[in-house]
Amino acid sequence: MGQVLFIVWRESVEALLVVGILHAWLKNGGEAARRGLPYLWSGVGVGVLAAIGLGAALLGFSELLAGDAQDYFQIVMVILAAILIVQMVFWMRKHGRTLKREMETSLSANLQSANWWGVFALAALAIAREGSETVIFLYGLGLAQQGETAGPMVLAALLGFALAFLTFYLLQLGGKIFSWRRFFQVTEIILLFLAAGLLLTGIERLMSLDIIPTLVDPIWDSSRLLDDTTSFGNLVSTLTGYRAHPALMSLLVYVAYWVGVLLFLKRARTVPQAIPAK
Repeated sequence: MGQVLFIVWRESVEALLVVGILHAWLKNGGEAARRGLPYLWSGVGVGVLAAIGLGAALLGFSELLAGDAQDYFQIVMVILAAILIVQMVFWMRKHGRTLKREMETSLSANLQSANWWGVFALAALAIAREGSETVIFLYGLGLAQQGETAGPMVLAALLGFALAFLTFYLLQLGGKIFSWRRFFQVTEIILLFLAAGLLLTGIERLMSLDIIPTLVDPIWDSSRLLDDTTSFGNLVSTLTGYRAHPALMSLLVYVAYWVGVLLFLKRARTVPQAIPAK
């Protein structure tokens, strides 16, 4: 369940970053600014409830479906989770450098107009966004690992959440080695590999339903090197998209995915990326 821990950890750190920026500005902005703190925490609560509601809706809707309809829904959710992971990575690359400045500009405007509902909305939307992404990612991972019990996933999620608080505290220290920039650089790479694995899971389900052809299946057997049915091999498979017996269609999709990602990364490098220092 290492991938579950990683997703919860990464997404929780992002949510804590947003809340941390808002809280620091309101707490240190004088008596007038501190009036916005109750709105901040109310927004956080609403955001969490929205994410929980999405999770309940996904589970409920999936239970209502049967047969092929449920298979198609699950395939869509797995592929959607992969797309959202990639979108999140590029969003952070585009907005990471200016995130703090944009939020503080919005807070200044709210302070001048004494409109703290803007703080409420900002916190609620930020938490709901990170929370809903986490729900969809975890739902996609759960579908990719059918047969796993819920207990280990819940434990991994709780550990990931606890680790996020520790990580946020360490990042707030502003160390040169364990910095915001390094954190997002490393986790972005892991997330992109994870998205590749989820995408392949969706493609393989489409092939199992004969919706798309396998072309050649398999094109090689690398199980002697690393068997993806073992515990370690399955973890590597989920985190990277590795397959010991890949079909040609899976390989083509995997290559096309990375070509597309690398092209976008090349374009994104023209925009400076960094999480601003506190």
